[in-house]
Amino acid sequence: MAKASSDRNTIDLFGQTRGRPKTHPLSRKDQLKLNKRLQREKDKAAGFKRLEIVLDDETIQKLDALCDLNELKRAEWLTMQVALAYSKSKFKKEIPSSEKKQKVTKK
Repeated sequence: MAKASSDRNTIDLFGQTRGRPKTHPLSRKDQLKLNKRLQREKDKAAGFKRLEIVLDDETIQKLDALCDLNELKRAEWLTMQVALAYSKSKFKKEIPSSEKKQKVTKK
């Protein structure tokens, strides 16, 4: 059955599809999964470790306020606080020489 030029309801199976062409063959969900995986691999290659913590909303708001005040990201602020607490602590464990070498080469 042919499509009449005045027919607006019947789909034209052989015509060009309207709209913006696809720029990526993967769906948005698959793109996000791929990008997250690549970011995790990049972080791992850079020597970072992932940490997941569960905090209540009030604590998160306080953390965000402190980060905004110091113009830092959450990870940067937490790293700074851990280093500060470690430097003040009485218990200081000697860092193995292999880790010292890695820290020197990363800078």
